[in-house]
Amino acid sequence: MPKRIILAVTGASGQQYALALARALSLSPDVELHLIVSEAAKQVMALETDFQPGDLEALAVASYGEKDIAAPPASGSWRHAGMIVCPCSMASLAAITQGLGTNLIHRAADVTLKEGGKLILVTRETPLSLIHIKNMLAAKEAGSTIVPASPGFYHKPRTIDDLVNQLAGRVLDQLDIGHSLFKRWGE
Repeated sequence: MPKRIILAVTGASGQQYALALARALSLSPDVELHLIVSEAAKQVMALETDFQPGDLEALAVASYGEKDIAAPPASGSWRHAGMIVCPCSMASLAAITQGLGTNLIHRAADVTLKEGGKLILVTRETPLSLIHIKNMLAAKEAGSTIVPASPGFYHKPRTIDDLVNQLAGRVLDQLDIGHSLFKRWGE
């Protein structure tokens, strides 16, 4: 049975990370990708990229709107192997940290934490205010894994895709999903 993975995309800059993750997850034969794309993400996608929400949706087994609070990821009885919020806006981080279930992304994240599941937040903002840092600390203390969108350079990237894929690979590592998105240290 494939691992169900939720990929939630919020309105932060860095939509390319979400596309790289969706592509890698869709190519993994043991993964069933479920997608939630916020309205703000769709706006940022149109401003920053050449791809459309439909390009992400085509890679998923199922796609849900952020207002669909009756969708399967809103329930703790719907089992999954992990949730990624990428990119994770500071507004979504704050809502998740406070347990606000105001949309499906926030509710699914809350359910993931309450069920003891794996929640990975790919935060994307700079510089960080003290509020952002405190919210990241609170999210970590609640059980989230924080993976800031700050790619490394030890793999000698030559393109922006190399940088994006390295970060996407580090996220997949947190879920024990195999990939070949970047050259690892010492390899």
